[in-house]
Amino acid sequence: MADTQQVDPKAERKAARLAKQISSFSKAHGGAEGQLAYLGERGARIVLVGEDGNWGDLVAPSYEIAEKAVEKSGITTHESFDGEFAAKVTTGRYEWTRMAGIQLGGPKNN
Repeated sequence: MADTQQVDPKAERKAARLAKQISSFSKAHGGAEGQLAYLGERGARIVLVGEDGNWGDLVAPSYEIAEKAVEKSGITTHESFDGEFAAKVTTGRYEWTRMAGIQLGGPKNN
């Protein structure tokens, strides 16, 4: 007998929704690249960096779903968030204020 792989319709729908969100981000920011990070039982984080330097992230319920989503969206993915890829991120006053606030007793996160 041939070994057939079962397709989970719920997982396929989730991957398709994530791929649509990734594609929308990419379109809005002149293209995008990404990186997947395993979050343990929580799933996987998809970090997106637009060609314009804006960034965002999504969380998938599993690493496999995250992989399917980025594959469907067609973006380039990186093994790690460093080097030239990380250098594409632009940060503004908001990010620096929050980072400094956390480190130096500035504004709270809540």
